Amino acid sequence: MALRHAVLAALLDGEHSGYQLTKIFDRGIANFWYAAPQQLYAELTKLESAELIEGRHVVQHGRPDKRVFSITDAGLAELEAFANRPAKPLLLRDDLAVKVHVVDHIDPRPVISGLDERAEAAATKLAFYEHTLRELRGELDEATFLRSGERVGPYLTCLAGCRLEQLTLDWCHDTALLLRERTNTGSRHT
Repeated sequence: MALRHAVLAALLDGEHSGYQLTKIFDRGIANFWYAAPQQLYAELTKLESAELIEGRHVVQHGRPDKRVFSITDAGLAELEAFANRPAKPLLLRDDLAVKVHVVDHIDPRPVISGLDERAEAAATKLAFYEHTLRELRGELDEATFLRSGERVGPYLTCLAGCRLEQLTLDWCHDTALLLRERTNTGSRHT
């Protein structure tokens, strides 16, 4: 998947400025795609040149003017073509996992600290995603929303983010606990 598809997906909900998109990527799409603000602005320029999105100038009183972008029919066609291609398998590149992998040969204390920090970050993201799920489904329970909700795609990706963060949180807690126990009993081999 290219950044272009994530930006086009974000614009399905309507018109957004570059600033609004950076916030969406920071919070709402962070569970499946990360992009720095500079990358987003560069991608908006490319997408507009390719006529996959269109921008328009908005005059604001008391604030600087802004440009807002919306997806075009060609952008929708691009998403359709993207959805019809086989998905690539998930690739995981995680420096913390490498540190845990070598923990038998190094001082485990910094690794344990890293696990604690990752667990805290996962708990924060999990709480945010759970809040987002509640907002998306409104007054409906999950089963009813999934059967009859207007747009389930964002809900399903957020649900995947919840599960990933819960898995990360559990793994970090369990791994840190085990490493603490091994360190306290002198079971570490070097």
